[in-house]
Amino acid sequence: MAEQKRTDVDWEDLRFFTALARHGSLSAAARALKVNHATVARRMSALEAVLGVQLFERRPDGYALTAHGQSIATETTAMAEAASAIRDRVASPEGPSGRVRITTTRSIADLVLAPRLTDLLSRLPAVELEIITDVRVQSLAHREADIALRLGRPKDSELTGKRVAVVSHAFFANEDVARCFQAGEDIPLIGYDLNSDLFIAEARWLEAHHAHRAYSVRSGSSVTQAIAAVSGLGIAMLPRFLARQYPSLREVAFGDVLPDRELWMLAPPSLLDVPRVRAIWERLSALFLDTEHR
Repeated sequence: MAEQKRTDVDWEDLRFFTALARHGSLSAAARALKVNHATVARRMSALEAVLGVQLFERRPDGYALTAHGQSIATETTAMAEAASAIRDRVASPEGPSGRVRITTTRSIADLVLAPRLTDLLSRLPAVELEIITDVRVQSLAHREADIALRLGRPKDSELTGKRVAVVSHAFFANEDVARCFQAGEDIPLIGYDLNSDLFIAEARWLEAHHAHRAYSVRSGSSVTQAIAAVSGLGIAMLPRFLARQYPSLREVAFGDVLPDRELWMLAPPSLLDVPRVRAIWERLSALFLDTEHR
């Protein structure tokens, strides 16, 4: 007997569609769904066959929604979020469980969060913490992250937020370079790579106020910049909390420096009702109360 052609939309196919629309590639969607990429491709082919339209345009750099795909993406995302909210609100008798995703800058992840992971996860054996340091701003509204630690006062009034720190910057060099600079020598800057000004306020500041300066090293990592300054390769504008990790660095009066920036912790209000997210939110709040952050 010939296999009967499907005519109804499979809810599971819509879940796969949402993941591929969000992540943009078969491999990334497969990782998020914990399946292999062939399963994602098969599910999308089945969904397109049932609907009779092409939902994605296959490109060399990934998958992009077609007009038909965009027309259903809002509804499928809402469905996925509703299903996730139902699952998350069912409290486990064993306590909070599941993944909590935090998005922040690399330096805050490396120097503030990483040394305190034991405190964040203490007595939460069923909670998995994912720390995202992509320079692209992760969307809380689209559940790309659960909690954000972002520099600058938030503009999205629909998020729950609290100011947890103030981050100040200064220019730093090792003792030999600082002495040469004070003696009038022309010292190169250490700064961000040429693409970072699209995403990073510090990079935009340096470009606006010190574009005429010569550079010896450029990197999207402020930790790399700090190590370059320790090595005597120039002067770097660094957050003071980062520079304190390197005792050989000295503050120098190089010129205009980025004004102090507020660090805010943000989350969608509905997620703070989820036990695992609430637990990590409260522990992050306590962490910053006990941390010298300037």
